[in-house]
Amino acid sequence: MGKPRILISVGTRPEAVKMAPVIRELSSRAFADVRVLATAQHREMLDQIFEFFSIRADIDLDLMRPDQSLAELTSRMVAAVDRVLDRERPDAVLAQGDTTTVMVTGLCCFYRRCAFGHVEAGLRTKDPYSPFPEEMNRRLVGRMASWHFSPTERAASNLRAEGVDPARIHVTGNTVIDALLDAAARVDERPFRPGEGRRLLLVTAHRRENFGAPFASVFRALRRLADRGDVEILYPVHPNPRVKGPAESVLGGHPRIRLRPPMDYAEFLAAMKASDLILTDSGGVQEEAPSLGKPILVLRGNTERPEGVDAGTAKLVGTDEEAIVREASRLLDEESAYVEMARAVNPYGDGKAAGRIADVLAEALERGVPPLDRGLPGS
Repeated sequence: MGKPRILISVGTRPEAVKMAPVIRELSSRAFADVRVLATAQHREMLDQIFEFFSIRADIDLDLMRPDQSLAELTSRMVAAVDRVLDRERPDAVLAQGDTTTVMVTGLCCFYRRCAFGHVEAGLRTKDPYSPFPEEMNRRLVGRMASWHFSPTERAASNLRAEGVDPARIHVTGNTVIDALLDAAARVDERPFRPGEGRRLLLVTAHRRENFGAPFASVFRALRRLADRGDVEILYPVHPNPRVKGPAESVLGGHPRIRLRPPMDYAEFLAAMKASDLILTDSGGVQEEAPSLGKPILVLRGNTERPEGVDAGTAKLVGTDEEAIVREASRLLDEESAYVEMARAVNPYGDGKAAGRIADVLAEALERGVPPLDRGLPGS
Protein backbone atom coordinates (compact mmCIF):
# COMPACT_ATOMS: atom_id res chain seq x y z
CA MET A 1 0.00 0.00 0.00
CA GLY A 2 1.41 3.38 -1.04
CA LYS A 3 1.62 6.63 0.82
CA PRO A 4 -1.51 8.69 1.45
CA ARG A 5 -2.16 11.28 -1.24
CA ILE A 6 -2.89 14.91 -0.35
CA LEU A 7 -4.39 17.13 -3.05
CA ILE A 8 -4.02 20.88 -2.57
CA SER A 9 -6.50 23.06 -4.48
CA VAL A 10 -5.48 26.63 -5.36
CA GLY A 11 -7.33 29.18 -7.47
CA THR A 12 -6.26 32.78 -6.79
CA ARG A 13 -3.13 34.71 -5.98
CA PRO A 14 -3.87 35.09 -2.24
CA GLU A 15 -4.59 31.37 -2.00
CA ALA A 16 -1.31 30.55 -3.70
CA VAL A 17 0.64 32.83 -1.34
CA LYS A 18 -0.96 31.29 1.72
CA MET A 19 -0.71 27.70 0.51
CA ALA A 20 2.88 27.95 -0.74
CA PRO A 21 4.33 27.31 2.76
CA VAL A 22 1.95 24.37 3.22
CA ILE A 23 2.87 22.85 -0.14
CA ARG A 24 6.54 23.25 0.66
CA GLU A 25 6.21 21.82 4.18
CA LEU A 26 4.15 18.81 3.16
CA SER A 27 6.40 18.12 0.17
CA SER A 28 9.46 18.05 2.44
CA ARG A 29 7.98 15.33 4.64
CA ALA A 30 7.86 11.62 3.89
CA PHE A 31 4.40 10.69 5.13
CA ALA A 32 2.37 11.62 2.00
CA ASP A 33 2.50 12.30 -1.71
CA VAL A 34 1.46 15.88 -2.48
CA ARG A 35 -0.34 16.94 -5.65
CA VAL A 36 -1.28 20.52 -6.57
CA LEU A 37 -4.52 21.36 -8.39
CA ALA A 38 -4.78 24.83 -9.96
CA THR A 39 -8.31 25.91 -10.86
CA ALA A 40 -6.74 29.14 -12.21
CA GLN A 41 -9.67 31.24 -11.03
CA HIS A 42 -7.10 34.05 -11.41
CA ARG A 43 -4.82 33.05 -14.28
CA GLU A 44 -1.93 35.49 -14.57
CA MET A 45 -1.79 36.45 -10.90
CA LEU A 46 -1.77 32.78 -9.87
CA ASP A 47 1.07 32.00 -12.28
CA GLN A 48 3.18 34.81 -10.78
CA ILE A 49 2.99 33.27 -7.32
CA PHE A 50 3.74 29.77 -8.54
CA GLU A 51 6.87 31.11 -10.22
CA PHE A 52 7.97 33.15 -7.21
CA PHE A 53 7.63 30.24 -4.79
CA SER A 54 8.80 27.59 -7.30
CA ILE A 55 5.49 25.71 -7.26
CA ARG A 56 4.36 23.49 -10.12
CA ALA A 57 0.72 22.58 -10.66
CA ASP A 58 0.24 18.89 -11.33
CA ILE A 59 -3.27 19.56 -12.66
CA ASP A 60 -4.33 22.87 -14.24
CA LEU A 61 -8.02 23.40 -15.01
CA ASP A 62 -7.50 26.87 -16.55
CA LEU A 63 -11.06 27.96 -15.73
CA MET A 64 -10.60 31.72 -16.03
CA ARG A 65 -12.85 33.36 -18.66
CA PRO A 66 -13.42 37.08 -19.33
CA ASP A 67 -16.45 38.61 -17.63
CA GLN A 68 -17.74 35.29 -16.30
CA SER A 69 -20.49 35.35 -13.71
CA LEU A 70 -20.19 33.59 -10.38
CA ALA A 71 -22.79 31.07 -11.47
CA GLU A 72 -20.92 30.27 -14.69
CA LEU A 73 -17.60 29.89 -12.89
CA THR A 74 -19.10 27.79 -10.13
CA SER A 75 -20.95 25.39 -12.43
CA ARG A 76 -17.92 24.73 -14.62
CA MET A 77 -15.67 24.38 -11.57
CA VAL A 78 -17.92 21.83 -9.85
CA ALA A 79 -17.83 19.55 -12.88
CA ALA A 80 -14.08 19.98 -13.39
CA VAL A 81 -13.05 19.49 -9.75
CA ASP A 82 -15.30 16.46 -9.40
CA ARG A 83 -13.58 14.83 -12.38
CA VAL A 84 -10.20 15.49 -10.76
CA LEU A 85 -11.28 13.88 -7.48
CA ASP A 86 -12.62 10.87 -9.37
CA ARG A 87 -9.29 10.44 -11.15
CA GLU A 88 -6.90 11.32 -8.30
CA ARG A 89 -8.70 9.55 -5.43
CA PRO A 90 -6.90 11.60 -2.74
CA ASP A 91 -6.93 10.64 0.94
CA ALA A 92 -7.21 14.31 1.93
CA VAL A 93 -7.79 17.60 0.16
CA LEU A 94 -6.77 21.07 1.34
CA ALA A 95 -7.93 24.51 0.24
CA GLN A 96 -7.53 27.93 1.78
CA GLY A 97 -9.76 30.89 2.43
CA ASP A 98 -13.12 31.91 1.04
CA THR A 99 -13.14 31.99 -2.76
CA THR A 100 -15.27 30.06 -5.22
CA THR A 101 -12.38 27.60 -5.49
CA VAL A 102 -12.46 26.68 -1.79
CA MET A 103 -16.26 26.47 -1.69
CA VAL A 104 -16.43 24.21 -4.74
CA THR A 105 -13.53 22.07 -3.55
CA GLY A 106 -15.21 21.54 -0.19
CA LEU A 107 -18.54 20.73 -1.85
CA CYS A 108 -17.03 18.19 -4.25
CA CYS A 109 -15.15 16.55 -1.40
CA PHE A 110 -18.42 16.28 0.52
CA TYR A 111 -20.13 14.69 -2.48
CA ARG A 112 -17.36 12.08 -2.66
CA ARG A 113 -16.97 11.60 1.11
CA CYS A 114 -13.34 12.70 0.89
CA ALA A 115 -11.67 14.29 3.93
CA PHE A 116 -11.30 18.04 3.43
CA GLY A 117 -9.10 20.45 5.37
CA HIS A 118 -9.94 24.15 5.45
CA VAL A 119 -6.92 26.41 5.91
CA GLU A 120 -7.77 29.83 7.46
CA ALA A 121 -11.01 28.51 8.92
CA GLY A 122 -13.43 30.40 11.13
CA LEU A 123 -13.22 33.96 9.82
CA ARG A 124 -16.61 35.69 10.06
CA THR A 125 -18.14 39.13 9.57
CA LYS A 126 -21.64 37.76 10.33
CA ASP A 127 -22.97 39.72 7.33
CA PRO A 128 -23.66 37.20 4.52
CA TYR A 129 -23.27 39.89 1.86
CA SER A 130 -20.05 41.45 3.14
CA PRO A 131 -17.62 40.47 1.81
CA PHE A 132 -19.58 39.02 -1.10
CA PRO A 133 -19.55 36.13 -1.88
CA GLU A 134 -16.69 35.26 0.46
CA GLU A 135 -18.60 35.34 3.75
CA MET A 136 -21.12 32.75 2.57
CA ASN A 137 -18.37 30.65 0.96
CA ARG A 138 -16.52 30.34 4.26
CA ARG A 139 -19.70 29.56 6.17
CA LEU A 140 -20.59 26.77 3.74
CA VAL A 141 -17.09 25.31 3.88
CA GLY A 142 -17.33 25.35 7.67
CA ARG A 143 -20.11 22.76 7.35
CA MET A 144 -18.11 20.43 5.11
CA ALA A 145 -14.59 20.37 6.53
CA SER A 146 -13.02 17.46 8.37
CA TRP A 147 -10.21 19.67 9.72
CA HIS A 148 -10.47 23.38 10.48
CA PHE A 149 -7.07 25.10 10.56
CA SER A 150 -7.86 28.40 12.28
CA PRO A 151 -5.41 31.30 12.14
CA THR A 152 -6.38 32.71 15.56
CA GLU A 153 -8.19 31.74 18.72
CA ARG A 154 -11.02 34.12 17.82
CA ALA A 155 -11.55 32.32 14.52
CA ALA A 156 -11.61 29.03 16.40
CA SER A 157 -14.19 30.39 18.85
CA ASN A 158 -16.42 31.35 15.91
CA LEU A 159 -16.43 27.72 14.79
CA ARG A 160 -17.12 26.39 18.27
CA ALA A 161 -20.06 28.79 18.56
CA GLU A 162 -21.45 27.30 15.35
CA GLY A 163 -21.29 23.80 16.77
CA VAL A 164 -18.13 22.52 15.12
CA ASP A 165 -16.53 19.63 17.02
CA PRO A 166 -13.63 21.20 18.98
CA ALA A 167 -11.50 18.14 18.25
CA ARG A 168 -11.52 19.12 14.58
CA ILE A 169 -10.36 22.72 15.19
CA HIS A 170 -6.63 23.47 15.25
CA VAL A 171 -5.27 26.97 15.93
CA THR A 172 -2.17 27.19 13.74
CA GLY A 173 -1.52 30.86 13.05
CA ASN A 174 -1.90 32.24 9.55
CA THR A 175 0.25 30.77 6.78
CA VAL A 176 0.50 34.20 5.15
CA ILE A 177 3.04 35.13 7.83
CA ASP A 178 5.11 32.05 6.92
CA ALA A 179 5.14 33.24 3.31
CA LEU A 180 5.81 36.86 4.20
CA LEU A 181 8.81 36.17 6.42
CA ASP A 182 10.34 34.03 3.69
CA ALA A 183 9.69 36.51 0.89
CA ALA A 184 10.36 39.87 2.56
CA ALA A 185 14.10 39.30 2.68
CA ARG A 186 14.15 38.66 -1.07
CA VAL A 187 12.56 41.89 -2.34
CA ASP A 188 13.99 45.39 -2.83
CA GLU A 189 11.72 48.27 -1.84
CA ARG A 190 14.00 51.06 -3.12
CA PRO A 191 12.22 51.54 -6.51
CA PHE A 192 9.00 52.37 -4.66
CA ARG A 193 10.33 54.84 -2.11
CA PRO A 194 8.65 58.26 -2.40
CA GLY A 195 10.43 61.49 -3.20
CA GLU A 196 12.24 63.38 -0.47
CA GLY A 197 9.90 64.95 2.05
CA ARG A 198 6.95 62.83 0.95
CA ARG A 199 5.28 59.74 2.33
CA LEU A 200 3.90 56.85 0.34
CA LEU A 201 0.28 55.74 0.67
CA LEU A 202 -0.30 52.31 -0.83
CA VAL A 203 -3.88 51.54 -1.85
CA THR A 204 -5.72 48.35 -2.74
CA ALA A 205 -9.45 48.57 -3.41
CA HIS A 206 -11.44 46.06 -5.44
CA ARG A 207 -14.27 44.52 -3.36
CA ARG A 208 -17.58 43.96 -5.14
CA GLU A 209 -19.59 45.42 -2.26
CA ASN A 210 -17.79 48.75 -2.83
CA PHE A 211 -18.75 49.08 -6.50
CA GLY A 212 -20.47 52.34 -7.39
CA ALA A 213 -20.96 55.11 -4.83
CA PRO A 214 -18.61 53.63 -2.18
CA PHE A 215 -15.67 53.62 -4.61
CA ALA A 216 -16.50 57.13 -5.79
CA SER A 217 -16.28 58.27 -2.16
CA VAL A 218 -12.96 56.45 -1.61
CA PHE A 219 -11.44 57.91 -4.75
CA ARG A 220 -12.46 61.47 -3.83
CA ALA A 221 -10.78 60.97 -0.46
CA LEU A 222 -7.58 59.74 -2.10
CA ARG A 223 -7.45 62.76 -4.39
CA ARG A 224 -7.84 65.08 -1.42
CA LEU A 225 -4.98 63.32 0.37
CA ALA A 226 -2.78 63.64 -2.70
CA ASP A 227 -3.61 67.36 -2.82
CA ARG A 228 -1.80 67.80 0.52
CA GLY A 229 1.47 67.96 -1.38
CA ASP A 230 3.47 65.80 1.03
CA VAL A 231 1.94 62.49 -0.06
CA GLU A 232 2.41 60.15 -3.00
CA ILE A 233 -0.22 57.52 -3.71
CA LEU A 234 0.48 54.21 -5.41
CA TYR A 235 -2.63 52.32 -6.47
CA PRO A 236 -2.40 49.02 -8.40
CA VAL A 237 -5.85 49.07 -10.01
CA HIS A 238 -7.88 45.91 -10.45
CA PRO A 239 -8.75 45.37 -14.15
CA ASN A 240 -12.49 45.02 -13.46
CA PRO A 241 -14.13 47.88 -15.42
CA ARG A 242 -16.24 48.81 -12.38
CA VAL A 243 -13.03 49.55 -10.51
CA LYS A 244 -10.69 50.69 -13.25
CA GLY A 245 -13.10 53.12 -14.95
CA PRO A 246 -14.02 55.16 -11.85
CA ALA A 247 -10.44 55.10 -10.56
CA GLU A 248 -9.07 56.54 -13.78
CA SER A 249 -11.88 59.09 -13.97
CA VAL A 250 -11.31 60.51 -10.49
CA LEU A 251 -7.60 59.86 -9.89
CA GLY A 252 -6.05 59.85 -13.35
CA GLY A 253 -3.74 62.70 -14.27
CA HIS A 254 -2.89 63.76 -10.73
CA PRO A 255 0.89 64.37 -10.46
CA ARG A 256 1.20 62.57 -7.13
CA ILE A 257 -1.05 59.59 -7.86
CA ARG A 258 0.37 56.63 -9.72
CA LEU A 259 -2.21 54.24 -11.13
CA ARG A 260 -0.78 51.04 -12.48
CA PRO A 261 -1.86 47.50 -13.37
CA PRO A 262 -1.95 44.86 -10.64
CA MET A 263 1.49 44.07 -9.25
CA ASP A 264 3.00 40.67 -8.84
CA TYR A 265 3.59 39.40 -5.31
CA ALA A 266 7.24 40.43 -5.11
CA GLU A 267 6.52 43.92 -6.39
CA PHE A 268 3.59 44.41 -4.05
CA LEU A 269 5.58 43.18 -1.07
CA ALA A 270 8.34 45.63 -1.97
CA ALA A 271 5.76 48.43 -2.23
CA MET A 272 4.40 47.52 1.20
CA LYS A 273 7.90 47.72 2.65
CA ALA A 274 8.38 51.15 1.07
CA SER A 275 5.02 52.53 2.14
CA ASP A 276 4.23 54.63 5.19
CA LEU A 277 0.51 53.91 5.33
CA ILE A 278 -1.75 51.35 3.65
CA LEU A 279 -5.42 51.84 2.75
CA THR A 280 -7.07 48.60 1.73
CA ASP A 281 -10.23 46.54 1.45
CA SER A 282 -8.13 43.38 1.13
CA GLY A 283 -8.15 40.72 3.82
CA GLY A 284 -4.65 39.43 3.16
CA VAL A 285 -3.07 42.87 3.38
CA GLN A 286 -4.63 43.31 6.84
CA GLU A 287 -2.64 40.25 7.93
CA GLU A 288 0.65 41.05 6.20
CA ALA A 289 1.14 44.74 6.91
CA PRO A 290 1.56 44.47 10.70
CA SER A 291 4.61 42.24 10.26
CA LEU A 292 6.17 45.08 8.27
CA GLY A 293 5.21 47.74 10.82
CA LYS A 294 2.72 49.47 8.51
CA PRO A 295 -0.51 51.00 9.87
CA ILE A 296 -3.64 49.99 7.95
CA LEU A 297 -6.88 51.84 7.30
CA VAL A 298 -9.51 49.31 6.26
CA LEU A 299 -11.88 50.56 3.55
CA ARG A 300 -14.77 48.40 4.73
CA GLY A 301 -17.55 48.71 7.27
CA ASN A 302 -16.65 45.39 8.90
CA THR A 303 -13.87 42.85 8.85
CA GLU A 304 -13.50 39.13 9.41
CA ARG A 305 -10.08 39.95 10.86
CA PRO A 306 -10.97 41.92 14.01
CA GLU A 307 -7.78 40.78 15.75
CA GLY A 308 -5.85 43.49 13.91
CA VAL A 309 -8.30 46.16 15.02
CA ASP A 310 -8.13 44.93 18.61
CA ALA A 311 -4.33 44.85 18.51
CA GLY A 312 -4.18 48.39 17.15
CA THR A 313 -2.53 47.54 13.83
CA ALA A 314 -5.66 48.36 11.79
CA LYS A 315 -8.60 50.76 11.94
CA LEU A 316 -11.95 50.42 10.20
CA VAL A 317 -12.79 53.59 8.29
CA GLY A 318 -15.29 52.29 5.75
CA THR A 319 -15.78 54.16 2.48
CA ASP A 320 -16.89 57.55 3.80
CA GLU A 321 -14.82 60.31 2.22
CA GLU A 322 -14.55 62.45 5.33
CA ALA A 323 -13.64 59.54 7.60
CA ILE A 324 -10.86 58.39 5.27
CA VAL A 325 -9.35 61.87 4.97
CA ARG A 326 -9.64 62.47 8.72
CA GLU A 327 -8.03 59.21 9.84
CA ALA A 328 -5.29 59.23 7.20
CA SER A 329 -4.45 62.86 8.03
CA ARG A 330 -4.27 62.02 11.73
CA LEU A 331 -1.68 59.32 11.10
CA LEU A 332 0.27 61.54 8.73
CA ASP A 333 0.25 64.56 11.07
CA GLU A 334 0.43 63.03 14.56
CA GLU A 335 3.64 61.10 15.13
CA SER A 336 2.41 59.50 18.36
CA ALA A 337 -0.69 58.11 16.65
CA TYR A 338 1.39 56.74 13.82
CA VAL A 339 3.99 55.12 16.07
CA GLU A 340 1.31 53.50 18.22
CA MET A 341 -0.12 51.66 15.20
CA ALA A 342 3.22 50.91 13.57
CA ARG A 343 4.62 49.26 16.70
CA ALA A 344 1.58 47.13 17.49
CA VAL A 345 2.25 43.38 17.58
CA ASN A 346 0.96 41.29 14.68
CA PRO A 347 -1.74 38.97 16.07
CA TYR A 348 -1.82 36.68 13.05
CA GLY A 349 1.08 34.33 13.55
CA ASP A 350 4.72 33.48 14.13
CA GLY A 351 5.67 31.96 10.78
CA LYS A 352 5.23 28.32 11.87
CA ALA A 353 1.65 27.66 10.77
CA ALA A 354 2.50 25.30 7.90
CA GLY A 355 4.43 23.00 10.21
CA ARG A 356 1.49 22.79 12.59
CA ILE A 357 -0.88 21.93 9.73
CA ALA A 358 1.47 19.21 8.51
CA ASP A 359 1.71 17.75 12.02
CA VAL A 360 -2.08 17.46 12.30
CA LEU A 361 -2.42 15.81 8.90
CA ALA A 362 0.41 13.36 9.54
CA GLU A 363 -1.22 12.13 12.74
CA ALA A 364 -4.74 12.08 11.28
CA LEU A 365 -3.81 10.18 8.13
CA GLU A 366 -1.86 7.65 10.15
CA ARG A 367 -4.95 7.02 12.31
CA GLY A 368 -7.27 6.98 9.30
CA VAL A 369 -9.77 9.53 10.60
CA PRO A 370 -12.94 9.38 8.46
CA PRO A 371 -14.49 12.59 7.13
CA LEU A 372 -17.33 14.12 9.14
CA ASP A 373 -17.53 11.04 11.31
CA ARG A 374 -19.21 12.88 14.19
CA GLY A 375 -21.98 14.60 12.33
CA LEU A 376 -22.55 18.02 10.89
CA PRO A 377 -22.02 21.10 13.09
CA GLY A 378 -25.09 21.82 15.12
CA SER A 379 -26.66 18.43 14.49
